[in-house]
Amino acid sequence: MRAAWDTLLEGMTAFGSRRTLDIAIALAVFGLIATIIWLFARRRSVRHIHSLEIEQGRLGEELATALQRYEIALHGSNVTVFTQDRELRYTSISNPFLGFEIDEIIGRTDADLIPARSRELLVNLKREAIATGEPKDRELQIDNGANARWFDFHIEPLRGREKEIVGLSCAVVDITARKDNEEHLRLVMRELTHRSKNLLAIIQALARQTARYADSIDGFLNQFTARVQALSRSHDILVQEGWHGAYLADLLRSQIGPYVDQEKPQASWEGPPVRLRPEAAQSLGLALHELASNAAKYGALSAPTGRVCIQWTIAGPNNDGIEIVWSEQGGPPVGVPQKHGFGSLVIERNLPRSLESEVELRFLAEGARCRIKIPGKHIFSTPTRPASEPRAAAGT
Repeated sequence: MRAAWDTLLEGMTAFGSRRTLDIAIALAVFGLIATIIWLFARRRSVRHIHSLEIEQGRLGEELATALQRYEIALHGSNVTVFTQDRELRYTSISNPFLGFEIDEIIGRTDADLIPARSRELLVNLKREAIATGEPKDRELQIDNGANARWFDFHIEPLRGREKEIVGLSCAVVDITARKDNEEHLRLVMRELTHRSKNLLAIIQALARQTARYADSIDGFLNQFTARVQALSRSHDILVQEGWHGAYLADLLRSQIGPYVDQEKPQASWEGPPVRLRPEAAQSLGLALHELASNAAKYGALSAPTGRVCIQWTIAGPNNDGIEIVWSEQGGPPVGVPQKHGFGSLVIERNLPRSLESEVELRFLAEGARCRIKIPGKHIFSTPTRPASEPRAAAGT
């Protein structure tokens, strides 16, 4: 019995030892497998994290590039983008604004930056956007006393993660140049209206006076058409000069040219550069047309041997005016007209009345001679063209 018991204990002990060994081996194998799985998972996790870091780095570079392009696009432009919190403190801004640098703007409010005379309307507009949650657009002028500029404000409520309004995002465009252009256009339109009325009045007077002195309907039509064309040529010069006056040499060329043979120049002029004011150019242009028309009909320009010479000088060292002398020679004998027509009216009466000019018109044996003195107030004192040389003109 004792022997059998001992044998059983030895078997159980042997069995227990083997089981324990098996368990230990199993645990070791499991641990090894778990370690391998952990190492593999960790390796994958490290790779994933590394990939995420690479991706984040790439996205960061793209974001930095986009921000740089955004800053370059806004820098120096007339567009400014900024954000403000609910208390209207500036939290970011793209460009210097209203004479303040970026560092001077951040953390400050409109009360610190915008003059009182221009502040109230803009602040009310921003507070309304915060209160209603609706975007606002308005063109406003900001005047700091020394400089007034116009801006186009687009104001958007800025929302947080919970969709609550945390401030404002604003885009501002400097539209001062556009406003200046609009004002200039309005001035031009008013000036155009004024000049159009004056021009219509002149044409009406031309029609009335031409009809008064015309002998027939055909004569009226021919003379009236010629005078309107003369007025048109003066206006062409004024338009080319931006309505800033007309040079006397250009005025002579335009008014004498139609009556001169292009192949046999019969007119010449000489004098320093003189630029007439627009009103003087219109009145003198009509007078020159009448002189040229009369010379073509009865005077020097009606004969191949005739010549017209125009000379002018500046009177006095202080731009006291100019004196123009029109002289004809080589044409048919000239007699004193028995009656005065519209041409004499334009030269001897219209010029003194419209330009306060001194006019002397004489009909000498060798041809007509006309002296016209125009006061300095009808002449620009600083012409830009060089002094003119003696010129033979066939409308050139």
